[in-house]
Amino acid sequence: MSQIKALMFDVFGTVVDWRASVAREAEAILAPKGFALDWPAFADGWRALYAPSMARVSAGERPFVVLDDLHRENLLVLLDRMGIAVLSPAEIDRLNHAWRRLDPWPDVAGGLARLKRRFILATLSNGNIALMVSLARHGGLPWDVILGAEVARAYKPSPEAYDRAAAALQLRPDECMMVAAHIHDLRAAAGRGFRTAYVHRPDEFGVSPEGRPWPADEFDFTVDSFTALADRLGG
Repeated sequence: MSQIKALMFDVFGTVVDWRASVAREAEAILAPKGFALDWPAFADGWRALYAPSMARVSAGERPFVVLDDLHRENLLVLLDRMGIAVLSPAEIDRLNHAWRRLDPWPDVAGGLARLKRRFILATLSNGNIALMVSLARHGGLPWDVILGAEVARAYKPSPEAYDRAAAALQLRPDECMMVAAHIHDLRAAAGRGFRTAYVHRPDEFGVSPEGRPWPADEFDFTVDSFTALADRLGG
């Protein structure tokens, strides 16, 4: 592991708790208008449109468009399905920017502060630059650089997303470690030569009585927090 120079982080679900944060923001905007919804289910419904919208870009069915725009398109679809037609364009924009105000998981601040002493810390997210900067300012995230889909002009798990992130830092893939709570992301990164660290986030999609199983895949590190990752990496 001594050759690792940069840690590249998935953000949604790995660094920040998107579900609880989006549910809170949706309630703050829609409840005063008389809506009493299952707010976590609203967040889930919005998130469910995320992967299919990116897949159309990755398949070449439409030109590259940043995630903020995809989120807004998907929000309009969700609101139409739910029969919610009371929001002004400004209110739609405010709700869409809920994704810029997501709270980090409790272990993130301390873990990143320790890891930053030894490694370059970069995002490798499907979020666009403005979104990532807003999240960093909201949550006090100490990134050295914002990389990911907008820089690569490709969404994960496309190979270009990983290749161009490493190239942007003039590093070999094996000098980079992908840190994520999502197995498909880590598998794709490993396929491009990255080292991998799985961080277990059992409550990403809500608390389940059965819990969320740990992966059977073999990654370089498998931990339950950023602080545990710092322990393992000597940060």
